[in-house]
Amino acid sequence: MLKFLICAATVSACLLAQESPFSANIKVEYGLAKGVITRAADKMPEANYSFKPTDDVRSFGQLVGHVADAQYTFCSAASGEKSPATGSVEQTKTTKADLVAALKEAFAYCDKVYDGMTDATASQTVKFFGRDITKLGVLAFSNMHDYEHYGNMVTYMRLKGIVPPSSEQQQRPAAPAKK
Repeated sequence: MLKFLICAATVSACLLAQESPFSANIKVEYGLAKGVITRAADKMPEANYSFKPTDDVRSFGQLVGHVADAQYTFCSAASGEKSPATGSVEQTKTTKADLVAALKEAFAYCDKVYDGMTDATASQTVKFFGRDITKLGVLAFSNMHDYEHYGNMVTYMRLKGIVPPSSEQQQRPAAPAKK
């Protein structure tokens, strides 16, 4: 058993050494955010896409569109490319099918940017919102933005009686009553 643990630790260390630690960490966080946001968008029924808890906030569908738009903004800045977005998803898409498809396309664009990030490229600076920031900083900001709006989505889902994706695994059957 000890030989197995030593071997497993050595293999894990070698695998981690192949990827730069900063870029590897940001990729993990991005993957988590992408996963829960995409699952939330899939899980929310179409009828609730127009739901707004109050008149002065975005609807659930607008949140999905806003996150899609933001992926292009952040990832194009981090890559140093012109954004491939052809318009505002938030302003032009209204059906669940169109919004989910646009969200997945935006994440697919970002997948390429995150996959290409190394520690060397992560430390390069770009202009972003009028200031110099590292590419890693842009992607970290993107992840914060994703989780900010996932928090909104969670609230909307809870108000509609829907368990959000990040809480699904945490639900456990109730313990049997003690006699």
